[in-house]
Amino acid sequence: MLNQKKIDELIRRAGELPPMPQVAEKALALIRNPDSSMADIADVLALDQAMAGLVLRWVNSPYYGLVQAVSSVRQAVVYLGQNTIQSLILAASIAAYMDRPVPGYGLDRGELWKHAVGVAAGARLATAQYGAVVAEEAYHAGLLCDIGKLAMDTLLAGVNTSGVEWQDRSFSELEADYFGVDHATLGAQMARRWHLPETLVEVIACHHRPAEASEQNALLTAAVHVADAAMMMLGIGIGRDGLQYPFDSTAIERLAWTEADFRDLVERVGPLVAEAETFLQLRRSHR
Repeated sequence: MLNQKKIDELIRRAGELPPMPQVAEKALALIRNPDSSMADIADVLALDQAMAGLVLRWVNSPYYGLVQAVSSVRQAVVYLGQNTIQSLILAASIAAYMDRPVPGYGLDRGELWKHAVGVAAGARLATAQYGAVVAEEAYHAGLLCDIGKLAMDTLLAGVNTSGVEWQDRSFSELEADYFGVDHATLGAQMARRWHLPETLVEVIACHHRPAEASEQNALLTAAVHVADAAMMMLGIGIGRDGLQYPFDSTAIERLAWTEADFRDLVERVGPLVAEAETFLQLRRSHR
């Protein structure tokens, strides 16, 4: 087990980790508060004029196909619903970090974020039967599961990951062997430094090893793992590590799924990636 001092040193080498955006921090607080209201969400959006504009453009985008345009944030909140708006706020805030090239993994600009939103959408689908609260937790965990790649990317700079010593094994295992830590562990440390809930911290840490998650978080971790695998199968945001993704069948067992259920997820998550691309284009054009 890597000690905290070593992790801190690796994070220092990777550069100073950015603070959680204020709007995202507020949104997460609302997500954790079952008594939060639409007025509360509107107040959060008011903190960031660009975010409010983005939400309005999103609700009026061709994806929803509204006959009559929505002209106010309050209307957008009512139409889309509290959970969707909260997720949009979080996704837009996190996009500021993830919409960038990640050369250490061979990812062009936007690919990491598109992968993250696809995993988030897939994890939400995988847990829909357990209710809206669980499904939204799964969405947030999926969205954040690979944030550690942003820190690991700096460490990978100058490393020839196409060499024979980087082949034929899980990329996460190779990261751990080479650096003493993998991107999932770094991501969990980032989440903890951002004061995210411990549930998210554990799911991020275990999303490649769902069997290691606690019973309390086993379902969420399994959902993120299968959604991540679905995105890899679709070839979206796979980077240099994509062909070395170890699928853990215990995730399927935890969800009580068959292979047909997994194939169904792969088919259903594809169109949701198009939704993510639309959102990313809207965000960029609103800058």
